[in-house]
Amino acid sequence: MRAVLALGGVPQADLPDGVQQVRLRLLERAASGREAPRDVSAWAAVVASNLAMDWHRAKRRQERLGERLAALRQTEHPSGEDSSVLSVAVAQGLDELPDAQRQVVVLRFYADLPVRSIAEQLGVPEGTVKSRLHTAVRALRARLHEDEVV
Repeated sequence: MRAVLALGGVPQADLPDGVQQVRLRLLERAASGREAPRDVSAWAAVVASNLAMDWHRAKRRQERLGERLAALRQTEHPSGEDSSVLSVAVAQGLDELPDAQRQVVVLRFYADLPVRSIAEQLGVPEGTVKSRLHTAVRALRARLHEDEVV
């Protein structure tokens, strides 16, 4: 498992966590009553490979988020002063949102998760996530226009 994770590009420091995730998935499979894999080592290699791909996706997602935030800061507010005003206004607007709306906004725009993943994480239909996002973004936009920040 360690070799598959390492070959998949997972850093050395994250290998023990990856091995534990593979073991946890095997235990979850056994606890759910599903049949044990015929070849446990082959099954573990596939799971480890999938975990390595997930690690890369998460890393890329974080990099893209950082790039998007940096680009927003540079293009919209090159002076830096307006950027801090906007940040405070958005934070205040988020604080005013209901918990369910705030949660989907943070997961979508800060964690950069797709709607489907958010729905799975929260255990709600995709349409509910979309509706909450739409309502929250509309409320944030109205708040920012009220404060004449944008």
